[in-house]
Amino acid sequence: MLCAQTLMIVLDQTIVNVALPSIQQDLGFSPSSLAWVINAYGIAFGGLLLLTGRLGDLIGRRRVFLLGMIVFTAASLLCGVAWNAEVLVVARFVQGIGGAASSAVALGMVVALFPEPGERAKAIGAFSFVQAAGGSIGTVVGGVLTQAVSWHWIFLINLPIGVAAVAVALRVLAADRGVGLAAGADVPGGVLITAGLMLLVYTIVEVDGHGWTSAHTLGFGALAIILVVAFLVRQARAEHPLLPLRIFRSRTLSGANLVLMLLIAAMFAFQYHIVLYLRQVLGLSAQGTGLAMLPAAASIAVISLVASARVTARFGERPVLLGGLVLIAAGVALLAVIRADGSYVADVLPALLALGIGFGFAMPALMTLGMRDARPEDTGLASGLFNTTQQVGGALGLSVLAVLAATRTDGLAASGVPRAVALTAGYRLNFGVALGLVAVAGVLAAVTFATRRGAETEA
Repeated sequence: MLCAQTLMIVLDQTIVNVALPSIQQDLGFSPSSLAWVINAYGIAFGGLLLLTGRLGDLIGRRRVFLLGMIVFTAASLLCGVAWNAEVLVVARFVQGIGGAASSAVALGMVVALFPEPGERAKAIGAFSFVQAAGGSIGTVVGGVLTQAVSWHWIFLINLPIGVAAVAVALRVLAADRGVGLAAGADVPGGVLITAGLMLLVYTIVEVDGHGWTSAHTLGFGALAIILVVAFLVRQARAEHPLLPLRIFRSRTLSGANLVLMLLIAAMFAFQYHIVLYLRQVLGLSAQGTGLAMLPAAASIAVISLVASARVTARFGERPVLLGGLVLIAAGVALLAVIRADGSYVADVLPALLALGIGFGFAMPALMTLGMRDARPEDTGLASGLFNTTQQVGGALGLSVLAVLAATRTDGLAASGVPRAVALTAGYRLNFGVALGLVAVAGVLAAVTFATRRGAETEA
């Protein structure tokens, strides 16, 4: 049930991309305002993950999960019947609120429900599969629904899934009371961190339209940083902090979040630009592009669901994480040499398989390491932090690398280079930078988790 909910949330972040042209035509979005169909969701989702994760610890994770699912499902209905652009943007923002509430506590619930290491490894493997492969599945489903029926159904499909998930959750999830609001009811802190994260995500997603050195980006970025710093200062002094800073004393939790941010920054940029390469350079249709991404999802599924838990039990999380990062680096390196006259089978498919296998091994190991030292009363917070790291890392990686790729492409196009060649050069630069991010993540993982295996053996 938790995996079904997570898949629905992840699908919703990518399923919309393929349908954007149809949405623009039907509801009259301008080219500049169309991005808010994506941004409204991302700002609410990324801004509320930390707060809702902590609320799960305070008032009960089951309660927050159910409330989030109900809000998300109701907002999906409103998205599906939206009659103008304004209604759709507002509904997407509300969707983000519901998605944040249910997603923030989901990983913490997995950890709490499966305390035995072997069972937990299997559960996290399944959970990480839907998180990692959901994006590829969303591209396929979005293309099929938009082409076969209409864009409305990319939202309406959430209704039966959401209703079923709520019904099952009421039956199979035991009620938990939480530690009580008095243990962390820091209202000013909640306002500061929510405003700071929302403003940070907004600043990042608007970089493409304003530029990194514009007054808009620098001004809002500085304000976002001030709000986050003010939140941290308050948490250090508050009697009942919303985010107890002791959580960062865990080397594994802090290190896992840093590694995750670098890895997700690279992977988000990869997913975005490989789709553009397939569409704009190789000339695949929207549906064909979705199908072309399936080998990555299938590889993640096989490794996460079948092999990951067994290999981790045999060798430990650190070696599995490092091996997965090596495979991811190999896949990105293959993409860094793609050609304008390349082919899917020779230039893209081997990279997708390496990336899928590597991610299938790396992500469950990283999740396990990241949640290992979280206290029972902090699992919702740790889960929300992990999800927040993914959102911020993905937004940063996509924004920075998209600007680099676009700058490279525009410069070559202005000098008379054919469009396909210029586009490919921009994508190659993107993948080269992504390779550097994965390499740094690997070094950081090797250093951060250097002593874990010995500790496991002694235990």
